[in-house]
Amino acid sequence: MTPSTTHLVLIPSFDTGARLCDTVREARMQWNPVWVVIDGSTDGSTAEVQRLAVDDAGLRVLVLPHNQGKGAAVLHGLRAAQAAGYTHALTMDADGQHPAGLIPEFMHASLARPDAMILGRPVFDASAPLLRVRGRRVSNAWTNLETLGAGVADSLYGFRVYPIAALAEMMARQRWMRRFDFDTEAVVRLAWRGIKPINRDAPVKYLRPEEGGVSHFRYGRDNLLLTWMHTRLMLEFLLRLPVLLWRRLRRLPPFQV
Repeated sequence: MTPSTTHLVLIPSFDTGARLCDTVREARMQWNPVWVVIDGSTDGSTAEVQRLAVDDAGLRVLVLPHNQGKGAAVLHGLRAAQAAGYTHALTMDADGQHPAGLIPEFMHASLARPDAMILGRPVFDASAPLLRVRGRRVSNAWTNLETLGAGVADSLYGFRVYPIAALAEMMARQRWMRRFDFDTEAVVRLAWRGIKPINRDAPVKYLRPEEGGVSHFRYGRDNLLLTWMHTRLMLEFLLRLPVLLWRRLRRLPPFQV
């Protein structure tokens, strides 16, 4: 597979176990290059994926010394990718929830619209916990308000293609967006910067533990984090509201057709 010089797959991972290598193999079958950021894992998965990289020039593994959170791991990868000349990154989870088979489709959509962010719109199956499906509707409603209806179909689904420069610069100015709050705050702030969301359907699967599924989501802790995040974003939204209204009326980015 000819390596892309502009677009790469970026997979942050923390204690994902054996599933990490399966995800990496699936991603490599679809795209070149694939980068993995190990976020301080202590489960032995680091050595396993590093062994894969020895014989695969299209796979690079970056290792953080201790766990810093998903957003911090993504930012570390973005900075390294930007330094290497890449312009866009498709982020996907290491736990097997995201559809590796759709990587080319999302990348080609980004190549056609490099000014936009290509966002996965989750299609749930019977494996999805009902509480999480219903809970994300609340976050989606807040995101729709905070972006003045810019068109973000789902605020939490992390299978996305981001413009690297805009996201890395934006994150460098924020002390937040380093943990579970990353996905939602990223799309809100990128929309504020005039980057149009383009949504594409993508299935999501919640693997059972016996299938190798690993989840670090904690209902209490992470919902508190999301509540604090939306509180901050709403306060800032009120300050940005006149500009957003003007952009919307003029159909300027991110409100253009």
